[in-house]
Amino acid sequence: MWLEILLTSVLGFVIYWFVSRDKEETLPLEDGWWGPGARPEAAEDESIRPFKVETSEEEIEDLHRRIDTVRLTPPLEDVRFHFGFNSKYLRKILSYWRNGFDWRKQVEILNRYPHFKTKIEGLDIHFIHVKPPQPPSGCTPKPLLMVHGWPGSFYEFYKIIPLLTDPRNHGLSEEHVFEVICPSIPGYGFSEASSKKGLNSVATARIFYKLMLRLGFQEFYVQGGDWGSLICTNMAQMVPSHVKGLHLNMAFVLNPGTLTLLLGPRFPRLFGYTQRDIELLHPFKEKVFYSLMRESGYMHIQCTKPDTVGCALNDSPVGLAAYILEKFSTWTNPEFRDLEDGGLERKFSLDDLLTNVMLYWTTGTITSSQRFYKENLGQGFMANKHDRIKVHVPTGFAAFPCELIHMPEKWVKFKYPKLLSYSYMARGGHFAAFEEPELLAQDIGKFVGLLEQG
Repeated sequence: MWLEILLTSVLGFVIYWFVSRDKEETLPLEDGWWGPGARPEAAEDESIRPFKVETSEEEIEDLHRRIDTVRLTPPLEDVRFHFGFNSKYLRKILSYWRNGFDWRKQVEILNRYPHFKTKIEGLDIHFIHVKPPQPPSGCTPKPLLMVHGWPGSFYEFYKIIPLLTDPRNHGLSEEHVFEVICPSIPGYGFSEASSKKGLNSVATARIFYKLMLRLGFQEFYVQGGDWGSLICTNMAQMVPSHVKGLHLNMAFVLNPGTLTLLLGPRFPRLFGYTQRDIELLHPFKEKVFYSLMRESGYMHIQCTKPDTVGCALNDSPVGLAAYILEKFSTWTNPEFRDLEDGGLERKFSLDDLLTNVMLYWTTGTITSSQRFYKENLGQGFMANKHDRIKVHVPTGFAAFPCELIHMPEKWVKFKYPKLLSYSYMARGGHFAAFEEPELLAQDIGKFVGLLEQG
């Protein structure tokens, strides 16, 4: 079976290479309606409304009641995180969640930045919009759209936002000051979920493009990881004249050069690999093949039957926390599987981790967030046009060493031929803005500097 899959992949890569190598194609802009029922004849309300995160005593009491009645299965001996989230450590988290975590305080933290909602294509789209508190004299802030992924949220960007909007007061160069917009993907958190099938990354890119136009930005930068990287890529493919620059910390790249990995350790320069690439990708069987097998089980479920597991997760805050937080362990560093506590508190605070979980729990959006996998990956190999076309927008890429799979510069440049900046980051994993905000902010500034010098 694996031989058939390999041969099919090789054929697909070769076809992709010949079909796409010299074309500057774009995605059609099109239009959509994702609200319930038929699209109304009246024009859509384009007003932008302030929004505030709120909670209630009933919401907190319900959470506590469900935590109090949890049923956990004891872990196997010496299993650590190799079978998933260790229930022994989970009990510690639940004790803190029940007795120490202050959701009202976290709601106040969430409301430190201005929140808004606006109707686009039938959906209430939530976003935060943060302007520089004191931009330097003569400096025009650069609009920057930052897009999260799964199982993250707009909250991932709370620590990087001040570094981008007020760099001088946070020890960074004020050469580049940004005005930051962080929307929630439809069906995530406070953004309304689609009532219809078909809302994928391309539709989301179009919705966020309309959001930026509605905010008055004709030209802007975009940045993303996980689903955010694909949404931002699609936006660059769709409206390249409006995307001034694209910065990513993850890339979905189907590259014929992938096959050269097997010979890369012996002839790295011949195939365009650096020594650092070889370190991050080899031994290939362990760091790529086995790693993807271990970490992609959730994806198969969410690409096929997201609603089934969603029923369980949306009914149990404990199950939801285990399902989400396990990703913040192994996706931050695969070696954390060997630790009794999954290494969670080495890079994150329990307050931050549980706040992200609460954004799924209190909004009841875990199922709709998981549907994004089926909408994007459930159609088959190379089924979407955006898979087959390149991105002709200036691009910067931050390669964090513990990302799920390392992307060498050669691979990234195949999909993004206008790659201006490629950085091997000193440390960090999948949730870059959440884990290493300063490193990511510095790399965004580096990329923008190179672009504007050119």
